[in-house]
Amino acid sequence: MAKFSIILPARNGGEHIKLCVKSILSQTYTDFNLLILDNKSTDGTTEWIATIKDERVKSFLSSEPLSIEDNWHRVTTVPKNEFITLIGHDDILQPDYLKVMNNLIDKHPDASLYLTHFSYIDVDGNKIRDCVPMDEKEMPGAFLTKYLENTIDLMGTGFIMRAKDYDAIGGIPMYPNLLFADFELWINLAKKNYMAVAKENCFAFRIHASTTKSSADERYHRAFDRFIKYLVSLKEERTEFAERIRQGGPVFLFFYCRGFCHRLLRTPIKKRQGLTVKKTIANFKAYAERLGIGSTFKPESVFSIRLAKWIDSNPVTRFFFLTFKKIYAKPVIRK
Repeated sequence: MAKFSIILPARNGGEHIKLCVKSILSQTYTDFNLLILDNKSTDGTTEWIATIKDERVKSFLSSEPLSIEDNWHRVTTVPKNEFITLIGHDDILQPDYLKVMNNLIDKHPDASLYLTHFSYIDVDGNKIRDCVPMDEKEMPGAFLTKYLENTIDLMGTGFIMRAKDYDAIGGIPMYPNLLFADFELWINLAKKNYMAVAKENCFAFRIHASTTKSSADERYHRAFDRFIKYLVSLKEERTEFAERIRQGGPVFLFFYCRGFCHRLLRTPIKKRQGLTVKKTIANFKAYAERLGIGSTFKPESVFSIRLAKWIDSNPVTRFFFLTFKKIYAKPVIRK
């Protein structure tokens, strides 16, 4: 039995999945298998997977098209080795990723989550930037603070965990479109003990133009609401977490309140599913009350949020804003 399982949920991976799988099978540490959860691909991905001639590769084809949530949930149902890592079909592992991770596990056998440093790449594979440097040992409380204050880079790829721990917590939470799901997963695993981080840069996370940046997707709001409920549960679980949320919660809420408001401004009313900037601000004030930070969260004290509310309050200002945005694509409202 191998030590590691690399798990790759995929649907219509195109050329990216070929590069991803190539990077996995090129690992210098070879004691692993690759489990591909093919979600009824229609672009030739299924047929391409069938041509792979490597005994370490096992494919699990869904019997019908699944939602992204249901396909990733299949991770809990497939046979896995002691340690697992999840990877997006468009991300890349550097050749020494598993070697570095294996050494990190030997050095920190008591850690409950493992990660290496990494880079962001664009759709063409060009490097955008390196991740923010992390400490070798990230304790759960500090880990939560850094996430809330946006001073740590966390993505869905690159983490290694024990399969038994992953299954014990039910796998990745079933958030709409898995938005915020990985953050809850990493916090849940890190709080079992701590996260160990290797200084080596061992994988690349691909950034695409995100539709959530230009649409007022109601699923995004539902996912955020669920994550707030999770933060409330953390607050009630440990006194330390409550203090961390009191400190970092306002920064977290300001960041997403501003982002949600600006997304709404770029979205025509008929496509908003009833959402407005005014309602969004009111929702965030309610979130602050639930987190016990209502006295320190005053969204309209931020000029860009106040301006977004004013623009959205009148059909004329909304019209001119959208017209201007079509002509001038750069950000208009800044932090």
